Amino acid sequence: MSQQGYVAAPPYSQAQPGMGGYQGGFGAGPAQPLYGHYGGQPQAFTAPPAGMMKSPVSSAAGMPPPPVSSQYNPNIQQNGAHPQRYPAPPAASSAYGQPLQSPYNSMASPAPHPAQQLTNQMSSMNLGNYAPGPMQSPPPPTSSVVQQPFQTGPPPTMGQQQMPPGQQTPLMPPQLSPPQPSPPSMAMGGPPMTGPPMTGPPMTGPPMAGMGRPFPGSPPPGPGGFQQSGPGAAGPLGYQQQGGPFGGPMAGPQPGMPGGFPGAPGGLAGPPQKKLDADSIPSITQVIEEDQRNQGGKVYSTNIRGQVPPLVTTDFSVQDQGNASPRFMRCTTNTLPCTADLAKQCQVPLATIIKPFASLPKNETPLYIVNHGETGPIRCNRCKAYMCPYMQFIDGGRRYQCGFCSCVNEVPVSYFQHLDHMGRRVDFYERPELSLGSYEFAATLEYCKNNKPSNPPAYIFMIDVSYNNIKSGLVKLICEELKTLLENLPREEGVESSAIKVGFVTYNKILHFYNVKSALAQPQMMVVSDTAEMFVPLLDGFLVNYEESRAVIFNLLDQIPDMFADTNESETVFAPVIQAGVEAFKAADCSGKLFIFQSSIPTAEAPGKLKNRDDKKLVNTEKEKTLFQPQKGVYEQLSKECVAQGCCVDLFLFPSQYVDLATMGDVPSHTGGSIYKYNNFQVETDGEHFLRDLRKDVQKSIGFDAIMRVRTSTGFRATDFFGAIHMNNTTDVEMAAVDCDKAVTVELKHDDTLSEETGALMQCALLYTTIGGQRRLRIHNLSLNCSSQLMELYKSCETDSLINFFAKSAYRAILNQPLKNVREILVNQTAHMLACYRKNCASPSAASQLILPSSMKVLPIYINSLMKSAPLVGSTELSTDERAHLRLSVMAMGVEDTQLLLYPRLIPLHNMDVSSEALPAPVRCSDEGLTDAGMFLLENGHSMFLWLGQASPPDLTQSLFNVPSLGHLQGHMCALPELDNPLSKKVRSIINSLLEKRPNSMKLQIVKQRDKPEMFFRQFLVEDKGLYGGASYMDFLTYVHKEIRQLLT
Repeated sequence: MSQQGYVAAPPYSQAQPGMGGYQGGFGAGPAQPLYGHYGGQPQAFTAPPAGMMKSPVSSAAGMPPPPVSSQYNPNIQQNGAHPQRYPAPPAASSAYGQPLQSPYNSMASPAPHPAQQLTNQMSSMNLGNYAPGPMQSPPPPTSSVVQQPFQTGPPPTMGQQQMPPGQQTPLMPPQLSPPQPSPPSMAMGGPPMTGPPMTGPPMTGPPMAGMGRPFPGSPPPGPGGFQQSGPGAAGPLGYQQQGGPFGGPMAGPQPGMPGGFPGAPGGLAGPPQKKLDADSIPSITQVIEEDQRNQGGKVYSTNIRGQVPPLVTTDFSVQDQGNASPRFMRCTTNTLPCTADLAKQCQVPLATIIKPFASLPKNETPLYIVNHGETGPIRCNRCKAYMCPYMQFIDGGRRYQCGFCSCVNEVPVSYFQHLDHMGRRVDFYERPELSLGSYEFAATLEYCKNNKPSNPPAYIFMIDVSYNNIKSGLVKLICEELKTLLENLPREEGVESSAIKVGFVTYNKILHFYNVKSALAQPQMMVVSDTAEMFVPLLDGFLVNYEESRAVIFNLLDQIPDMFADTNESETVFAPVIQAGVEAFKAADCSGKLFIFQSSIPTAEAPGKLKNRDDKKLVNTEKEKTLFQPQKGVYEQLSKECVAQGCCVDLFLFPSQYVDLATMGDVPSHTGGSIYKYNNFQVETDGEHFLRDLRKDVQKSIGFDAIMRVRTSTGFRATDFFGAIHMNNTTDVEMAAVDCDKAVTVELKHDDTLSEETGALMQCALLYTTIGGQRRLRIHNLSLNCSSQLMELYKSCETDSLINFFAKSAYRAILNQPLKNVREILVNQTAHMLACYRKNCASPSAASQLILPSSMKVLPIYINSLMKSAPLVGSTELSTDERAHLRLSVMAMGVEDTQLLLYPRLIPLHNMDVSSEALPAPVRCSDEGLTDAGMFLLENGHSMFLWLGQASPPDLTQSLFNVPSLGHLQGHMCALPELDNPLSKKVRSIINSLLEKRPNSMKLQIVKQRDKPEMFFRQFLVEDKGLYGGASYMDFLTYVHKEIRQLLT
């Protein structure tokens, strides 16, 4: 393919330097060291020649080619002469383990598994205005595609294999024959190709056996020539999923479309670039719908190593067959690169997101509990990994080889069992630890503190009774709610009442402890006014069993609001309140949780007193990071004490002004706690919203005094941990508590080469105390593939997991670096990952085309949305506390929560079928989706809006609000009236099901089009320009494309 064969069409609109809305542009290299992965700066890309190389075709369907020396050595001549137009690569690059800087990376991929062919065909997209239709098509599970034999005929000429739209298969398999010259009709949006096509060095990049062939137009002739369906033929969505031009379609000729553009003569580069049609660029809603269509309602079995699970948004069931369910563990890629050099080359972060206590749907089996008696769980002698499906029994079952460190261990006599003819133990299916990915062990005394059995945890409710909370009615609201809430304390399966003990404290400048012993007729108050030396004034009667002391507790809850009704005290303390909780748990020798209801910044003279340090002048300066850093000292020490005692802190804040949330949230965010915030709280409008949070928080499933360790097989290890956690050393993740919504993101790094044969194994072991006071070990095991082909890595990436990792690492980085650097690093790394794909995995195409791997095609939307999120924006209009709150919340989130936060759901309600059970399909999160006569519900897990178009039909407003028109609607409604009509019932049921499903409650805000509050709603339309700065998705995509092109040249 001669180099003149491509005319680079410029992108439809050149990205301006300093791109829309971000100060000073964000293209330049970061001034400070990367917080990024694998240390170094993004590597420069040497330009691949226009006709990028492909690897030799595999020897057999789906099998890697034989290890011939020529395989990865671009110097060996294959397929004819070595035309001069390719610069000869340096000999050094022949070994594929080297960091490759040569013009064509020797890191080629052999033909992808034919099992991937379907996957593959969809995997990269043509972004162009000829295909307004949707185009998402996530790969089906690899196991489900029929393998196809290789074919040895010459590649079909363009115009033979034109398939009718809607067909996806007969994809022609790769050829094994020498390349044939291509017919002149093969216009690629550029002049016809001259010269023997693709003669030359063996090609790196997978032959067109599938995945991610961003080859616009006809098949590349040559090894691996592969007939792609043209535009309009890739599946039901009418999209040529092959790499797409960014500057207009450069697709191969279609009937009636002789050249690269509709109506362009075959040899021309097309008409002047038009602005891209928004419908033709990748859309998250389509990706989600497609995955739901392909995998929704199905059973996902975890018996295949390294398979890519359905998206977090898809509704599926899991059958545990030896690997942990994706509800517990997800990875940024399910195929790890074999070497550190490869990892560095592609810069795809390697990480796993672990949610050890994830809730399972009713139709999935809860974890089995394995009890090995006095001896405790069976473990490897060397690496201490627990018995799991990756242990290989040998020697007739008398010994086993550890899958993690290969140490051979004796099987204890009590655990011995014979092996069957396949070398498996005959009790394989009876033992969860041999056949399942997730299970629990009952822990023995050696796993308990001080080798004695642990006590059930306790919950202490600590209520700020200063002036603000009394005046707002909050104290009364909490006391009333606790009467019913305490009936629903979490309890062990099959037990009548909860073992959790409860205690009560009220405070302002001083602390009041209450004795609620069941023998008392009236509760007794004890006051501690010396907040500098905190102690608990009573041992017996402070922490009690709710059932036994119910009468006394009710009495107390009735009295508290009256006792402080006339208070004038507006100052509060905070650190001594936490200290009191820790001391109470120490005295009772148990772990537990503090529920603290605080109204304002602690200004009273006491340890942990805070001052207002909010300074908008620091925004967009080097010192902006100090706004996110907690005040050192008292709170840091408190966190350590809390974790050591297993004391988790949940903070409910009701501020009317700045409270230094960065510091007040420090203890909750290191103890597995949560922070809830209700600005300018009013019982009428915020009461129900707060109570929903409180109920969820008290009732959720949870483990206490937890310590987690992630073990890996040789060759890689866990190096960094993000979450609501505390790290005393580099390996033990300590959590005072861990609940069903908390996730820990774990970064992985190589310390040696990984083997494709054995793959990579991980075991997450979590030791914790149950709500019934038992010590348990929860084990999650996961096996991943390893490959020396970058193609395989890109194929098995999970965008939702990647964005969880990027969000957490960026939010941690802003503690130490200027925001501008962090944003630049995000863009650079995104461009680098995509450029590496383009260079090493995609077929040659014009530079003006933006080519994205299927698995990452929506990554740019998420990255752009992340950069517009409050912590990263750098706007003086945003409250510092809001930014700090979001930063701390995200650090503990799992994959589904970050996905929804960064791409809210926008659900049209005006045209739905009220009789249908299903939720209406969400539309793109952009202004363009809204209609004047429409009604939309937007939610992101933290905020919820009902948006009403100004031309909403009167019958709609009548049915929902019982008013004749929008003009009659009251300003501050926070709930829909309960009306007896189908639309009202349907909308309320949708809202309630979403509130039920999300970890946090959301306050419904009703906004009318063009009303002032609508501005607040619009900042959640993440595909549009940011309200406080930040580019639209379209502009950002153009910008990233420009960065990719710079990297490639």
